[in-house]
Amino acid sequence: MSNTKLVVETRGRGTYEITAEVQRAVAQSGVTEGLCTVFVHHTSASLIICENADPDVRRDLDAFFARLVPDGDRLFTHTAEGPDDMPSHVRSILTQPSIGIPVDRGRCDLGTWQGLYLYEHRTAPHRRRVTVVVR
Repeated sequence: MSNTKLVVETRGRGTYEITAEVQRAVAQSGVTEGLCTVFVHHTSASLIICENADPDVRRDLDAFFARLVPDGDRLFTHTAEGPDDMPSHVRSILTQPSIGIPVDRGRCDLGTWQGLYLYEHRTAPHRRRVTVVVR
């Protein structure tokens, strides 16, 4: 079993690919078959597995979330940190804080066009903590 801590510096809302860092943690763990669990320690960021070949997919995802959960929606009373505060929490709840990926032959067994991303939901830059557990 292995436990690796990552820090992802974001520039604000959007997706940040962490596939290579997670694959490196799996390789260093020495586990050849098992499970890799990735967890983000925040309530306004999340993790997604998404197509990694065409960046338009992630841009379209951002456009969808902007329509689904717009910043400054008067529905929300929790605005302590600005108009993107509650929408960021909703977006993280609709996605996920944790992802499990099978490990095969010492690597995350992702599909051909799959990449692992930290999804920053706040508009300002943040420093996000991610834990990778391999067993």
